[in-house]
Amino acid sequence: MSQLDKLVGLLDLEQLEVNLFRGESRAIVGSRVFGGQVLGQALVAAGRTVAEDRFAHSLHAYFLRAGDAEAPIVYDVERTRDGGSFNTRRIVAIQHGRPIFNMSVSFQIQEEGCDHQLDMPEDIPAPEDVESEVDLMERFRDRLPQHFLDTLIHQRPIEIRPIEPDDPMAPEPMAPFRNSWMRARGPLPDDDGVHRALLAYASDFRLLATALLPHGRSIFQERTQMASLDHAMWFHRPFRMDEWLLYHMDSPSASNARGFTRGHIFSRDGDLVASVVQEGLIRPTDED
Repeated sequence: MSQLDKLVGLLDLEQLEVNLFRGESRAIVGSRVFGGQVLGQALVAAGRTVAEDRFAHSLHAYFLRAGDAEAPIVYDVERTRDGGSFNTRRIVAIQHGRPIFNMSVSFQIQEEGCDHQLDMPEDIPAPEDVESEVDLMERFRDRLPQHFLDTLIHQRPIEIRPIEPDDPMAPEPMAPFRNSWMRARGPLPDDDGVHRALLAYASDFRLLATALLPHGRSIFQERTQMASLDHAMWFHRPFRMDEWLLYHMDSPSASNARGFTRGHIFSRDGDLVASVVQEGLIRPTDED
């Protein structure tokens, strides 16, 4: 089974009751559950409680506690409102009897209306002209911590191609902007819910770390405590996760041991398909 098939299976859930679902857990690095996994699974749980003609257009989530990668997660969905055009759901993720995460999701029917968007950044090289993250990390094999190496050197289900690569162990301070191409490593079914869940999963990659760029820090140096605090996402237009998407990220502010980051996700043709906002803890651990 491919890594992509395993990820799609991870985002699939077992239904325990009418509004109760259970998902398995998997760590990427260390023993904590990756935040994108919980986002994707919670979105799937909510989607199982609405009609097929409704699609998720926004989500707003808070990470309350670190998830245990050795234990399953139960998702309790509250059917907050069912209207003629919109449905609202609230999801609580539970492990060991305690909530670790909560999220609100709004669903909508397809409608016509006003249409405009920001332009895609200019002078972005084609994904075929950009080196993959796996190949980039191979250059630093002898310097990366082993637990990062085990994850990064292997082919992951979501391929990422950073456009402005840096030295992960000795980054130079730079402006808080970055771009990456990303896509699933293989074809996916024609299921809108699968594509949105995978994009929610992938939207957590590298986003908070954008707030470290002006400070010459990297998560690989292990001298900064980092954790996502909240995550919001809006789905604007149709897309496929098995086609190239450009993830444009920036960090307008960092203060009080928190970093604020944003992302705009474009199709290769320049359609703005989704927007993301995240705030997280970025606490230096090597300063007095």
